[in-house]
Amino acid sequence: MRRRRPAGVVIAAILALACLFVAYKLAGSPLRRLERAPARALSLFRAPPVKPERPAVPLRTAFSRAGVPYPPTKVALLGLKEERVLEVWAHHDGKWRFIKGYPVLAASGVAGPKLREGDRQVPEGVYRIIWLNPNSKYHLSMKIDYPNEFDRRHAREDGRTNLGGDIFIHGDAVSIGCLAMGDGPIEELYRMVEKAGAENVKVLIAPHDPRVKPLPRSVSDGPSWVPELYEELGAELEAFRR
Repeated sequence: MRRRRPAGVVIAAILALACLFVAYKLAGSPLRRLERAPARALSLFRAPPVKPERPAVPLRTAFSRAGVPYPPTKVALLGLKEERVLEVWAHHDGKWRFIKGYPVLAASGVAGPKLREGDRQVPEGVYRIIWLNPNSKYHLSMKIDYPNEFDRRHAREDGRTNLGGDIFIHGDAVSIGCLAMGDGPIEELYRMVEKAGAENVKVLIAPHDPRVKPLPRSVSDGPSWVPELYEELGAELEAFRR
């Protein structure tokens, strides 16, 4: 036969549960306490806010700020491989003026000139744009005249053949031997070159910025004529000082 508990014990248990319930409501659950916590405490549980990137200045606005008419009459594009940047300069009032710099999103290879097909090198030297391709698989593209006369002359002296080609400044963010700029930037660059006339645009590509540190006298496993190339590049780049 089941033994009945005394009424006093049951009443005491009910009162204890009631007290606990009231205390819970007054204090709140752990989650509710977190909801009521001050912002300083809540910040411990949040990821720090991401600082928004500064919006890029449109190219036409950059021309206006530099005091140079758009479209320009003469343009120079300076590709700096180590810094991974492409600078836009325009000739106005007898001198070159800096307009804007674009990050290079992808470029393969190392310091030193391109020598042959498949070496994955971005060329180095002074080039021209010879073709604007509106139907590129890399959104838009601008072909440079590698190999130029300098490249071909030294290839003959070295006995090299199959120098490669099809080097472009293009959109997207992948590249083998070209300069990939992204789709938005290539649209600005392409439109500028189209309006200025490709014949009025030169492209200078260097291993690094010689205005910051001198170009090397040689490169690892590079040909003997590298000093001649870098002397020519250095002389050309002297005109582009901010």
